[in-house]
Amino acid sequence: MSTDNHPVTVVQGPQTLDEFMAQALAMEQDACERYTEFADTLEQHNNHEVASLFRTMAEHEGKHARRIMAEMGWKEAPPLPSHAQNWPGRESPEAAPFDEVHYLMQPWHALQLALAAERRAEAFFAVLARLTTNEAVRTAALEMRAEETHHVALVQAWIDKTPKPDADWAMDPDPPRYTD
Repeated sequence: MSTDNHPVTVVQGPQTLDEFMAQALAMEQDACERYTEFADTLEQHNNHEVASLFRTMAEHEGKHARRIMAEMGWKEAPPLPSHAQNWPGRESPEAAPFDEVHYLMQPWHALQLALAAERRAEAFFAVLARLTTNEAVRTAALEMRAEETHHVALVQAWIDKTPKPDADWAMDPDPPRYTD
């Protein structure tokens, strides 16, 4: 299980504020959906503590998405501009990778995933702010970057209060048995 931050590259940024906000909305929705999927998976494996943590993260991302919808006056999510559908790394920067979840993971692991996702989002918005020639997009990107910076600090503070797992955290005392 790694928590590497992958570099963020952007081929073409949004040209208008509406395009930018549609992209930001998609990021928040993707993160909410991914955390919900993680929570569902961990519940199936009776890892209720981490499932609950993922549900909390999904709720936070859902609130961000609803706030964007309200600020923009949108009743439904607009389509993502075609240039924005090719995320760096093929997934929205704020969506934690599927292959990073382990059924025995502990809260510290979940928080590491969240920290990496928030850092990717922070870097993504910084790149968009640097690349755009539209002042409204630059301002919005800097605001979103500042929000993600705040999220990074919150998650880091949470990590600082969370015990780091023992080295044998992935040892299953009752592993699945397969018969041929």
